[in-house]
Amino acid sequence: VQLQASGGGLVQAGGSLRLSCAASGRIASINDMGWYRQAPGKQRELVAVIASGGSTNYADSVKGRFTISRDDAKNTVYLQMLSLKPEDTAVYYCSIDGYASDYEGFHSWGQGTLVTVSS
Repeated sequence: VQLQASGGGLVQAGGSLRLSCAASGRIASINDMGWYRQAPGKQRELVAVIASGGSTNYADSVKGRFTISRDDAKNTVYLQMLSLKPEDTAVYYCSIDGYASDYEGFHSWGQGTLVTVSS
């Protein structure tokens, strides 16, 4: 199962971006879909996750500004980011886990997409 992330870029503080991540391959079902980020010199951290039932969890630093959503028909997860701050600058990675068509579990990561927020 491969993930293709897109939507990163350069934006001014206060601006917005929408990230997308589409999974492809022999997918039977998807459980959690999430976004993580890694800023220079820092560890990768969870940004937001959405479960198969639709429940969500966010890092405190993004609550009220970011919204995660999913489209199961397209095997795609989105991250709408509003009111961006310079401290949101990072490489954003999507993560999806589920079961392939042979019923083997998988946990895949996207290639990362860079978000740069200028002050």
